[in-house]
Amino acid sequence: MSDPSDLAIVRLDAEGFARHRAALAEILVDCVAGNASIGFVWPFERADALVYWDGLVEPVASGAVRLFGAFQNDALVGTVQLHIAGKANQPHRAEVAKVLVPRQHRRSGIGRALMLAAEDEARRLGRWHLLLDTARGGGAESLYENLGWIPFGTCPDYALNPDGTFIDTVYYWKRLTL
Repeated sequence: MSDPSDLAIVRLDAEGFARHRAALAEILVDCVAGNASIGFVWPFERADALVYWDGLVEPVASGAVRLFGAFQNDALVGTVQLHIAGKANQPHRAEVAKVLVPRQHRRSGIGRALMLAAEDEARRLGRWHLLLDTARGGGAESLYENLGWIPFGTCPDYALNPDGTFIDTVYYWKRLTL
């Protein structure tokens, strides 16, 4: 269990992203090993995680994806992404993605702190309409709803859990005050 009093949320620029690449991979591997429905299936190894993170190098460097890390005692203990909508008709919108907290650190306020950092960044960018999706029954629904996110639909059998079982996906939106 983590102590949220010594938690620091930091936006990772291209240099910070590169410096923490290995730790990001370890977090992703832990989440997939815990059967989190975040886009991957078993078997999933460190090399697979590194390939995923390497695919975000350019979007993070360009600012299209804002990557945040949660640090405790200089150790990375969670991450979240804010994807900035790039379409001309969506200058007000962004999506929250990959709220990742290793199993040993869950339910300690890290996910909440990461979400609040993503929301603050969206406000700073003038992005007041946010979207996200999550696995139904996966544990994150209460976090999002406690933060004021509104569910607007569920798609049955939308994706697979890492173990190959089907999972429903719940979609959420939130309107921020700027």
